[in-house]
Amino acid sequence: MTLKTISPIDNSVYVERPYATDAQIDETLAQATRAQALWKKVPLAERKALCEAAIAAFVASKEEIAKELTWMMGRPIRYTQGEVAGVEERGRYMSSIAEQALAPVQVAEKDGFIRYIKREPIGVALVIAPWNYPYLTAINAVIPAILAGNVVILKHSAQTPLCAERLAEAFAKAGLPEGVFQYLHLDHAATEALIQAPVINYVAFTGSVAGGAMVERAAVGRFIGVGLELGGKDPAYVRADANIDHAVETAIDGAFFNSGQSCCGIERIYVHEAVYDEFVEKAVALVKTYKLGRSDDPETTLGPVVKASAADFVRGQIREAIEQGAVAHIDAALFPMDKEGTPYLAPQVLTHVDHTMRVMTEESFGPVVGIQKVSSDEEAIRLMNDSDYGLTAVIFTADIDTGIALGDQVETGTFFLNRCDYLDPALAWTGIKDSGRGCTLSSVGFESLTRPKSYHIKTAV
Repeated sequence: MTLKTISPIDNSVYVERPYATDAQIDETLAQATRAQALWKKVPLAERKALCEAAIAAFVASKEEIAKELTWMMGRPIRYTQGEVAGVEERGRYMSSIAEQALAPVQVAEKDGFIRYIKREPIGVALVIAPWNYPYLTAINAVIPAILAGNVVILKHSAQTPLCAERLAEAFAKAGLPEGVFQYLHLDHAATEALIQAPVINYVAFTGSVAGGAMVERAAVGRFIGVGLELGGKDPAYVRADANIDHAVETAIDGAFFNSGQSCCGIERIYVHEAVYDEFVEKAVALVKTYKLGRSDDPETTLGPVVKASAADFVRGQIREAIEQGAVAHIDAALFPMDKEGTPYLAPQVLTHVDHTMRVMTEESFGPVVGIQKVSSDEEAIRLMNDSDYGLTAVIFTADIDTGIALGDQVETGTFFLNRCDYLDPALAWTGIKDSGRGCTLSSVGFESLTRPKSYHIKTAV
């Protein structure tokens, strides 16, 4: 069987790779087992040096990596180097805190005893990464897993297979011992079987809710850790006292960057009635400045979505909302590349929306946002929480104390004030409800990649 990556730019086959055979999978698992027995004994300082060298090698190829990323998943070439910069930021930060995060936990002194808790590696970590932010989502788990003394097998999306190969190339250039980082090109059935392999000690999955359910089913009865970073329907609330220009610029970028294909992108906006008309007017004007086009064109600011079926799904949500009374503010004729049956899709801003419409409740993962008028903070919070998802949420306000107090009421993994759609590696990246469970990044992110081992030593006998 063969993996084929169809570029959304021109529908050409950009990458073609054979899927791993059963023998190759078995050898990868055996090699991982051998490597982990040695790697866990390598001093942390050496692990850090090798990871930092790998990051440097990766960044050195940023121009080629950016071009490949553009062709595989369609993000405009003017933006793809930003993902390389994000990998560097996260990788270096996680390395910088590893010593502190992995240090033994000291407990209160007790006469005649030495007591502490060590953090030991869990073994072999399987990382399953998606196509929309293919390097950033992978690196969230890969670097801390290796720093913690684990070995990693990466299964990347069929849409972005070169990402796995580029990471392997960077680790090889850095001199990482053989078997500590490996990748496999797999179909869904082989991936499910791999989760069930006795060698696998942990699974980090980023993807859809349906995909997360598959991972949980496959891991049932194995008693292993499973980290799930799933979808989102992330809300923004613009209070009456907000800086409207800043709120428009930030929220609209959060909604349409990467053609809206971000799990933590803004998919619904609630605006206080006092500033609603101003916000909508300025938001529509900003969206009209986008240039929809081929992702390899440096002038393009909005590329195609990943495939035609994804565009059709969003078109369906928009049509249904309009039939239910929503008002569309963007004329697709302003974006000549928009065409039914292709991945090229004009951005859309909808008003007169409510929660009876799928576009306000169901993940869109495309360039559309609904803007709903609210009359109070209480109404906004109620609507923000009226969702099956809980990944991120943002409030725009000049009143920081009130904003934080409102944030305490929002059901979300990350709460933003006056910014959105950003992962700070110093903060835990986590979701609630159908947005998943578990955590990556920050010192907390090391916890799922290690297991505690208690030492209770009696010194006087």
